[in-house]
Amino acid sequence: MIGDLLAIVGLSLVCMIFWQQRRQSELAKVAVKRKCDQLDLQLLSVAFKGHKIKTPDGVWRWHTVYQFEFSSLGDDYYQGELIMQGFHVVHFQLPPHRM
Repeated sequence: MIGDLLAIVGLSLVCMIFWQQRRQSELAKVAVKRKCDQLDLQLLSVAFKGHKIKTPDGVWRWHTVYQFEFSSLGDDYYQGELIMQGFHVVHFQLPPHRM
């Protein structure tokens, strides 16, 4: 009886974490698309890079990194990164690119 209850709670927790990760991924794609539109860049792809515990500033904080590719003139491509904490955009990192 207790084992079944723990299995149900565990399965529910895994499903909730998966659902939250999918929601964060969708928000990341929207944020990257909006940033590329603001800078007049062509978005090529967005991909989940991983979860990290320590931020680039050296602060211990759980965050998620997304990598995206964009083009400025159509015949080139660059890679940028988006850092999110929860459902909030923390930092965009865009390399120098041609205008």
